[in-house]
Amino acid sequence: MELRFITSKDNPLVKEYIKLRDNKKYRSSEHKFVLEGARLTLDAAKSGVSLDGIFITEDALEKYFDDIELLKESSGGKIYLITDKLSGILEDTKTSQGIFSVAPVLDKNLSVGKIKSGSRFAVLDGLQDPGNVGTILRVADAVGLDGVFLCNCCDVYNPKTIRSTMGSIFRVPFIDDLSFPEAAQLLQDCGVTLYAAVVDQDAESIRETIFCGSSCVVIGNEGNGLSEEDVALCRKRITIRMKGSTESLNAATAAAITLWEMTK
Repeated sequence: MELRFITSKDNPLVKEYIKLRDNKKYRSSEHKFVLEGARLTLDAAKSGVSLDGIFITEDALEKYFDDIELLKESSGGKIYLITDKLSGILEDTKTSQGIFSVAPVLDKNLSVGKIKSGSRFAVLDGLQDPGNVGTILRVADAVGLDGVFLCNCCDVYNPKTIRSTMGSIFRVPFIDDLSFPEAAQLLQDCGVTLYAAVVDQDAESIRETIFCGSSCVVIGNEGNGLSEEDVALCRKRITIRMKGSTESLNAATAAAITLWEMTK
């Protein structure tokens, strides 16, 4: 297969990739984001994402040659061969594997109008760490959540967020354009019970909580947790009782424990 060879960092396609990687406003205006690494690019292709272009080094082309037909189909043949030097310019990590791609923003395929009894959801309210948001989406995938609401969180298309999902971004339905009050009202109108995860010894222990019917756990900001106003919009307050001198857990860790308890 003959590929177009790109060597210059001033190539328009390369410049666009870098701008999408580094600039949230540009990602939002162009409705695109970037994927770095073989796993993310292949997961996107296997999930049916129509990639806008793929950059690949000669070494990576040889290593992943068995997947080239899939990548060609996913990108409409827009695969560009790049030098190792140019790969170093594109990469945001040291483990890029010589493959980079551009993808259109994902369809928000979380349909609350089709919520069935026993559905399980999570709301992330004001989380600002890309690693936490990405990890929680990965946990949501692992425990089989029906969807995640991202309310006033960091950009879900931030490269660090995308990497932290380890491909789960393509499998977990999500909505990222609602405020918490809007999401809470939408879920409650569909008969979903909201459980506010708080650090409060007076709240119900997660070990004693019985999640009946359709349920949703609400996780708050890393530093401040949930506001009193947002807690008031939830039906119940739940907490993880801790021993020793530990007062609280990382947001992603707390979410993993709570979501596991809700879905076990």
